Parts: sequence; C-alpha cells; structure tokens
Amino acid sequence: MPDLRVELARAQAELLAALVAGGEPPRGFDEGRLRIQAASLVSKRRGVVARLRPDLVALLGAGFAAEFDAYARVRPKPPGGSRADARDFAERLRAAGHPLPEPEPPAGLRRWTRFARTPRFGGTGRGYLL
Repeated sequence: MPDLRVELARAQAELLAALVAGGEPPRGFDEGRLRIQAASLVSKRRGVVARLRPDLVALLGAGFAAEFDAYARVRPKPPGGSRADARDFAERLRAAGHPLPEPEPPAGLRRWTRFARTPRFGGTGRGYLL
C-alpha cells in the first residue's frame, strides 16, 4: 500500500506542475486539454492580480496580459495567495526595470471578507468590502 501512495503523490505532483508551473504533461493525460486548463488558471490569476494592482495594468497597458502570462506560466502561485502573487509580479517588473510606484490601497479598503460576493457574479450579495 505505501508504494501506491508514493506513486499517487508523484502523479499528482506531475499533474499540478503541468497545470500551474509549465511542467510536462503526465503520461496518459490529453496534452491539449491540459494546455487549455493551464491557460484558464493563468487567466484567472491574471484577473485577480489586475483587480489587486490596477496600477500595473495602467503601467503595462496592452502588454499586461503577455507580461503576466510569461510570469505565471513558469511560476505557481506563491504561498500567501493572490496578494503575494501580485507583489511578486510587481517585484519581477521592478527587477526588469519598470518604474513602479508603491501601491496605495483603495480608499476605505481595509480587509476583504471571506464571503465577498455580489449577486452579479452568482453570489448572495451579503459579503462586503470593509
């Protein structure tokens, strides 16, 4: 039984690497479908970072998507979640020579509640930005 668990853990790690870190597709998986899912995950990350750091979107303009995609394809989301992802992406841009101002949090924004959803996006509308 321990050998099966080791093999399952290895297979899961390969799949995860293929989806979020530019790894090779594991044997037996449809390469095209994995590429589509990986692109979808990068797009989701890009959207969250764009909402967290609109200054980066303004700075890069039409090049934001390409810059973020190049960053995200080879790097999984860091520990710390989306805010850490936005911070790391900004640091990558800064290291590449982009002049970045320090971001200012939106007026009145102190924290994001766990259930911040709006009816427009299928939520209950009971969550709030405080």
